[in-house]
Amino acid sequence: MSLFWRIFLLNALVLAVATAVLLWAPVTVSVPILLTEAVVLTGGLAVMLLANAVLLRIGLAPLERLTRMMTTIDLLRPGQRLPVTGHGGIPDLLRTFNEMLDRLEAERSTSNARALSAQEAERRRIAQELHDEVGQSLTAVLLELKRVADRAPEDLLEDLGHAQETTRGSLDEVRRLARRLRPGVLEDLGLVSALTSLATEFSTHTGMTVRRRFPPGLPPLDREVELVLYRVAQEGLTNVARHAEASTAEVSLRRTADCVELRITDDGLGPGIVREGAGIRGMRERALLVGARLSIGPRPGGGTEVLLQVPVDVPSDALSSGDRTPTGTGDRNE
Repeated sequence: MSLFWRIFLLNALVLAVATAVLLWAPVTVSVPILLTEAVVLTGGLAVMLLANAVLLRIGLAPLERLTRMMTTIDLLRPGQRLPVTGHGGIPDLLRTFNEMLDRLEAERSTSNARALSAQEAERRRIAQELHDEVGQSLTAVLLELKRVADRAPEDLLEDLGHAQETTRGSLDEVRRLARRLRPGVLEDLGLVSALTSLATEFSTHTGMTVRRRFPPGLPPLDREVELVLYRVAQEGLTNVARHAEASTAEVSLRRTADCVELRITDDGLGPGIVREGAGIRGMRERALLVGARLSIGPRPGGGTEVLLQVPVDVPSDALSSGDRTPTGTGDRNE
């Protein structure tokens, strides 16, 4: 039965009951109307409206749930679905809405994969240009300054020294930017070495203590999964440096029974200080790309915890041998 006929029959039922009451009840209407008759008719109208409101509320409750879901749905948090309940056309409507969410999430995942792939390609191109063009140009300037300094009079040596230091600092900054755009250590030495280098770099440039905990026994990971883990760690540490006002952070990577967990914690102000922006949404999009679960919340004892859980297929024999390794016996840097 369609929603139109359900609402029509509900109203027809209320009107039929009211008509039956008027036909068989000992109620008459005088002209002019008496006060008691007006009270009876007004009370009957109130009862009829109340019954109609209750029946409509019951009949339209699934639509209210659908409306609330439509205002809060977020494709970066997949899996939100409405239970298919009700009668008439309501289950068909809810089922269609859930199927629409399935299609939107699939299309969002596909478009995210293309966008992130293009983004990484652009990062590699810019990093290559920084290294080859800007880096080589600054190196040439540095060498030229050295040749000039060798022939310059004594009163210009101090100024030339300052110019050399400025150029050398700019060259180091260009190289650092190129490394952040294109993590060559990730491609050459693997994920643990890349995360170690990342933690050391943040500790050096921010003055914040960045501890790292990488127990052995990680399963083999796809290149795409390693890149997602690295980028999430990079964005997580960037957010800590920019917003958390923390003195200490920790990056840990460990294997569990069915996934690999990346955890970034800090002792700063905690979540909710800044609105979720492009950085965190980018982390969620990368997590969806490899079917991972990302959660950001308060850390016990204060601060923020970012947890990324990437499902992986781990052989049972590897699990049984790896689980005997203590969690704290990894690479740890104070």
